[in-house]
Amino acid sequence: MSTPVSPGVLAALSPRDSEEGGTQAQLAEIDASCRGSVLLFFLSGMVWLLIGTVLALVASYKLHAPDFLGNAEWLTFGRVRTAHLNAAIYGFSAEIAVGVILWLMCRLCRVPLMAQAVINSAAVFWNVGLAIGIGGILAGDTTGVEYLELPKYSTPILFLAFALIAVWTIVIFRFRREKHLYVSQWYILAAVLWFPWLYSTAQLLLVMDPARGAVQAAVNWWFAHNVLGLWFTPVGLASIYYFLPKVIGRPIHSYYLSVLGFWTLALFYNWNGFHHLVGGPFPAWMITISIVASVMMIIPVVATAINHHFTMIGHFGKLKYSPTLRFIVFGAMSYTVSSLQGVLSAVRWFSETAHFTHHTVAHAHWGMYAFFAMTMFGSMYYILPRITQREWPSERLISLHFWCTAIGVILYVVPLSWGGWLQGKAMLDAQIPFLDVVKVTLPYLKFRTVTGVILAVGHVAFFANICWLLVRTFGPYRQPEPMILAGVRSEAAPVGK
Repeated sequence: MSTPVSPGVLAALSPRDSEEGGTQAQLAEIDASCRGSVLLFFLSGMVWLLIGTVLALVASYKLHAPDFLGNAEWLTFGRVRTAHLNAAIYGFSAEIAVGVILWLMCRLCRVPLMAQAVINSAAVFWNVGLAIGIGGILAGDTTGVEYLELPKYSTPILFLAFALIAVWTIVIFRFRREKHLYVSQWYILAAVLWFPWLYSTAQLLLVMDPARGAVQAAVNWWFAHNVLGLWFTPVGLASIYYFLPKVIGRPIHSYYLSVLGFWTLALFYNWNGFHHLVGGPFPAWMITISIVASVMMIIPVVATAINHHFTMIGHFGKLKYSPTLRFIVFGAMSYTVSSLQGVLSAVRWFSETAHFTHHTVAHAHWGMYAFFAMTMFGSMYYILPRITQREWPSERLISLHFWCTAIGVILYVVPLSWGGWLQGKAMLDAQIPFLDVVKVTLPYLKFRTVTGVILAVGHVAFFANICWLLVRTFGPYRQPEPMILAGVRSEAAPVGK
């Protein structure tokens, strides 16, 4: 027999619509209010994705062909790779995340998007600040601090933009009509409160008034790890917790596992970054606590994986028909794999071999691309038809996008992880010259470039489908399509259940 569930718990488990008092007309009003601002963030993010993809291909090719574009100083590897990193993180990932947050908060709070001028101003500030920063990086002006390379004159603009977004999120939560809190709202509110603290603290201690000596490395890895775990990860999990039950039409398996996963993530993740400093000039207790906290991350990861898996049982056949579900499930599985890989990477004997190698690069792509980016793609496949009132024009482009990105990132991560491990073993052998170590990595670096091209094809296919969708929305096809209210394919409809 099933255990009785209270109404409050059920509200947290299932993102319902009409059952919570939201009629189709109200939902359509909310979607319409989000259209301009969400599209602004989505389109900006996609433009940065394409820019970042080009920069990534150039940087990847230069790893095994260093003379490529060698006469252009603004395209040296150090500048191009850094510009790619910031375009991908602060351009694509951050802006798509904000667009998803706007729509989810409006839907879950049951209020139309308020203060659109504030949100649109934040988008403009963010893109201007990022464009100035990446231009500065390509011109050779960078802080040299990983994940904080943007020059100091651009970061206040980004901080102002995000401050506006964070305040907006809190205000719309304050004026919510739906009083029950869904799991996704826990993660979103935590993310928008954590990120300003992380970013401002790191800027102060590493850029504005730098700390002395080895403390810089500790602060750097504290920020670098937490920007993924306490900003992007909560937004990704919020999306999974919303769209997974939404598409298949059933509540999340366990409210209590949701609670366990949320609070243990908050408790353990912020200690994780120091395990990258194994062997460095740091107190043993600092490294040990970080390793222990990293291993303890098994708790939220396994709790979340069990919750997602048992929610999907009996519904895996719907992956064939639902693009949202396809990307979301891939992202959820990648969250589990990348997190467990992170746990292994924190253990001393493993870290002593794997850090400072391409294995770390592969691990970062498991988290930021296979988990977060794929989850954001799935979210966009659900949101865009609802705010534009048009269905996706091309199923072939959807399939091309999924298979290129899914296969591409797997072929990117798995061989590069192994190549990084071989690289680490070779570097630990004093008998092997460093040039021979470099030669060990060359086949994996060349294959990395090939997989980068596959990913680029997927990105172009997705952007083309979005442009086609918008042409149908704002071109001669101005009338909304008929509402599809039932069935698996309803997630591709203008308004869903």
